[in-house]
Amino acid sequence: MSQEELTNALIAAGPSAKVASLFDFMRAHGGKHYEEEVTQMEHALQTAYLAGTEQSDPLPVTAALLHDLGHFLADSLGRPINPTKVDDLHENLAADFLQAFFPAEVTEPIRLHVVAKRYLCTVDSGYYESLSAASRKSFHLQGGPMNEEEKAAFEQHPFYAPALRLRIWDDKAKEVGKDIPELAQYASVVAAALLP
Repeated sequence: MSQEELTNALIAAGPSAKVASLFDFMRAHGGKHYEEEVTQMEHALQTAYLAGTEQSDPLPVTAALLHDLGHFLADSLGRPINPTKVDDLHENLAADFLQAFFPAEVTEPIRLHVVAKRYLCTVDSGYYESLSAASRKSFHLQGGPMNEEEKAAFEQHPFYAPALRLRIWDDKAKEVGKDIPELAQYASVVAAALLP
């Protein structure tokens, strides 16, 4: 399924069919690794699982599940981008695509999850050391440590706290062989997060 086909399916469908199309798209494009030992799909599911252990609200769990959808979208366009080799702006690709279907509580933490890594590494030197090797490489491509102006601006953003939570789940969601729920188990969660 291409990005255009996914867009058309989401526009025309009711909630359950929207989720089914989105999940089919993720299954079709979630097999890449990008220098991590887990696939993009495994990473998405682990991130959602970690969110679900802390949150009952479907919005942050949906943001966690879909936070790297930009990589899936790039793959569907025939231009998969390795984030350890170029600053791919996958966060904006995902947020821009999803904003027609999900509220800002889903899309803005996704848009900010890369900036949130830069922030956490700036305010906590130990955070950088906790990152995977691939995430450390992408950190430098994505701008490295923030300056004081960038840090202050991020702290004033209305989605500052949700973005930080998403980032922490993201960075922990790289465990090979972790026993986690399948994608289908998030159908009702994602449906509940859709715009009316």
